[in-house]
Amino acid sequence: MVYDLSLLDKCPLDVNRNAGQALRNAVETARAAEAAGFRRFWVAEHHHSKEFASSAPEILVAYLLAATRKIRIGSGGVMLQHYSPYKIAEVFNVLSAIEPGRVDIGIGKTPGGLPHTTAALQAEFSDDKRIGFEEKLELLDRLLGGEEIKEGRFKGLAATPKPEVRASTFLLGASAESAKLAARLGWQFSYAGHLNGSEEKLKNTVSTFRRATSGGVPQLALAAVIDQSDKRAKERANAISIYKIHFSDGKVFSLTTLEAAEDFGRLSGRSDYTIEEHHTQIIAGTAATVNKELQALHHQFGIGEFMLELPASSVEERIDAIGALAFEQEKIAA
Repeated sequence: MVYDLSLLDKCPLDVNRNAGQALRNAVETARAAEAAGFRRFWVAEHHHSKEFASSAPEILVAYLLAATRKIRIGSGGVMLQHYSPYKIAEVFNVLSAIEPGRVDIGIGKTPGGLPHTTAALQAEFSDDKRIGFEEKLELLDRLLGGEEIKEGRFKGLAATPKPEVRASTFLLGASAESAKLAARLGWQFSYAGHLNGSEEKLKNTVSTFRRATSGGVPQLALAAVIDQSDKRAKERANAISIYKIHFSDGKVFSLTTLEAAEDFGRLSGRSDYTIEEHHTQIIAGTAATVNKELQALHHQFGIGEFMLELPASSVEERIDAIGALAFEQEKIAA
C-alpha cells in the first residue's frame, strides 16, 4: 500500500517580508502539490508573526480553493480558543458549499501567537461566560454541516448554509488525550510529530487512537528538509531549532525562535518559566532518503497519510521537493 502525501504551508515571509508575495507563493506551491498528486494542502494560523503571513487560514482556504481544481484545501489549523464555534461553522459551511468535497477543517488548541495576541483576540471574552476547548469543539461539531441542533442551550439553531458535503474534520494534537477526544467526536486526528518527535509518545498516541476508533490510524504531521545530498539536507536540518517555554503549572508552548520564546515569557506577566532549545526531529535527506523513512513509519505504525512541512526553504526549493517526493513515491508504487 502506498501512503498519501499532503503539505502544510505557513506562508513564510522572505527577507523583504513581502506578505503579498508569500501568499502568492502559497498558490504556486498548492498548484505544484496538486500536479504532483498530493492529497491535501493546508495552511496554518500564526498571529503577530515576523516569519509567516498565514494569520487567517479561512481566508487563505477560499483563495486556494479558487486557484486549484481538485486537491483538498484546509486549515492546519484554526485556533478555536479565540473564536465563536458558530462563526467558524458558518465560514466552513460556506466554503464547503462553494467547493463540495474539497474542504478540510483542522482545529488546534494552541494560541498560535504570543500572550498579547491572545489578549487582543479574546478582548471581549468575559471569564464568567468563557467555555472550555472541549465544549467549543463539541458545539462546532454539531454545527458543521448545517444541521439544526436538537437539544440544549442552542436548540433550534443551525449554522447556514447547509452544504451538500460537510467539511472533513481533523483535530490537531500531540497527546493521547487529544486522540481520545477526536475519536469520541468521530473526527480524524493529526498527530503533530513536527513539534513532538518522541517515538514513544507517537506509539502511545497511535495505539490510543486505534483502540478508540476500532482500528483507525491518525495522520502524521512531520517536518522534512530535502536537498540534492543527504549531507547538505542534514546540515540544513541541524540549523533548525524550536524553543519550548515551560511554566510551573505544566503548560508548555513551542516557539520558532528564542526571541519569540523570551517575548512569550515576558508578555505572560509570569516569572515561573524556563526556556529550552530543542533540535526538532526532522526527516532530512534526498527525496529518496525521506521517502524511505516515511515508508518505514508507514510499515511500523500503519500511517496512511503524512502531512509534511518543509521548513527553512524557498518557494523554489519547496516546489522542487514536492516534485522529487512524488517521483520517488511513484517508484514505490510501481
